[in-house]
Amino acid sequence: MKKYLLLNGMMVLMAMQASCQSSNNKNKEQEKVAQETQDPVQVKSSDGYERAYFASGCFWCVEAIYESVKGVKESISGYSGGHTENPTYESSNTGLTGHAEAVEIIYDDSIVSFEDLVDVYFGSQNITQVNGQGPDRGSQYRSIIFYQNETQKKIIDTKIEALEKELGEGKVAAQVLPFQKFWVGEGYHQDFEKRNPTHPYIIGVSIPRLLRFQNKFPHLLKENDH
Repeated sequence: MKKYLLLNGMMVLMAMQASCQSSNNKNKEQEKVAQETQDPVQVKSSDGYERAYFASGCFWCVEAIYESVKGVKESISGYSGGHTENPTYESSNTGLTGHAEAVEIIYDDSIVSFEDLVDVYFGSQNITQVNGQGPDRGSQYRSIIFYQNETQKKIIDTKIEALEKELGEGKVAAQVLPFQKFWVGEGYHQDFEKRNPTHPYIIGVSIPRLLRFQNKFPHLLKENDH
C-alpha cells in the first residue's frame, strides 16, 4: 500500500511538473509573439516621476512591497497584459481576459532606478513559479515584467540571464512583455494590506512576503519601514 501511495504521489508530482512546463512554454510563446508584433508604449514623465509596471501574483502583496521602497511615491493595483478592455477583478479571475493582477509604480528615478525596481521584483517572488505566486494559482497571477523601451528591456534581459546562470536555463517563469496599457483596479483593492491588517490573507501570506523582502533589501527601504 505504501509503495502504491508513493508511486501515485510521484506520478501526481510528475504530472504537475509537466503541466507547469507546458504552461511556461505557452507563456514564452505568447511573449515571443508580443515582442515581435507590438511596440512598447512609453509613458511620459509627470511632475518629475516615472512609471513602471509589474505583475507578480496577488497585487495586494506587490503593492505593499513597492510602497516600502525609497523613491517610490505610490503603488497602484490594477490589471495589465491582456486583450480585453476595462478588465475587472471578477473578469480577470476567469482567466479569459488575458490580464494579470499588476501594479503601477510611480517613482523618482533620481532616488531609485528602474534597475533597482527590477531587483525588487525578482527579489520578492518565487522566480521559478509558473502562473502564480505562493497559494495564488492561475494565469491572472502569472509573473510579467513590462518594458517601455529597449533600455529597460536590456536591463531585464541582463538580469534574467544572470539568474538563469544560477537557476538553470529557462527557469525564470516571468514573461517579458512590451507595455501596452494599465487598467486601475477597483478602489477597495488600493492599499489593501495597509487598510486591512487583520485580514487572514494579509496575516498569512502578504505580510510574511513583505517581511522576507525587507530582510533581503534593507538598503532600499524608506526610513520608516526599517
